[in-house]
Amino acid sequence: MSKFLTASIGRKFIMGVSGLFLVVFIAVHLTVNILLIFDDSGELFNQAAHFMGTNPVVKIMEPLLGIGFLVHILWSFFLEYQNWKARPVKYDRKSSGVSSTWTSRNMLVLGALVLVFLVVHVLQFFWVIKFNPESMNSVIIGGEEMEDTYSLVAGLFRSSVAYDLFYIVGGILLGFHLSHGFWSGFQTLGLSNKHWISRLQVLGKIFSVIVAIGFSIIPLYFLIKF
Repeated sequence: MSKFLTASIGRKFIMGVSGLFLVVFIAVHLTVNILLIFDDSGELFNQAAHFMGTNPVVKIMEPLLGIGFLVHILWSFFLEYQNWKARPVKYDRKSSGVSSTWTSRNMLVLGALVLVFLVVHVLQFFWVIKFNPESMNSVIIGGEEMEDTYSLVAGLFRSSVAYDLFYIVGGILLGFHLSHGFWSGFQTLGLSNKHWISRLQVLGKIFSVIVAIGFSIIPLYFLIKF
């Protein structure tokens, strides 16, 4: 097992699998967050957030996705450090663009910027919801009492233009990161023939655009309307 982890294929495999965990995490997260713009009363988003916080299956999957997400971040920095140690003389970056895209050459930089975005997001919302729910107001919807998550999230978007702009930039950077990471993760798992790769590249571009627009349209909605 240790040989597999230290071998090139093993390191790439871990990056690919953990990256796909991140894709699932983002897809679920965006699906819930986009409900913010469909119901200004907050009931729809509160019900979705309550379901995500109380459903047994989700409660099991959430930490697994979170661990995969954390592994992806830490492993990417570890691999970059390993590559840096093995490359005492910098290669010519001008010639690297012949066979690779700007996004693929800057995945670590994009990932680091996305990490800043996600850390701020977690501190503003997830940490409060999970570890300090007493600070939140509660509402009764359909006869059931639940935390007023909508007021927490929508309140920040309504009150801070700086955070709205920060969130938009973060969503766009995340989209760029996924435009390469989506299909390369599947490629690492063996889907590397030219037919699959071309399809996955198209699917990756579509997914990355959806993510970038999806995460950007939420703060734009509150900026324009409120």
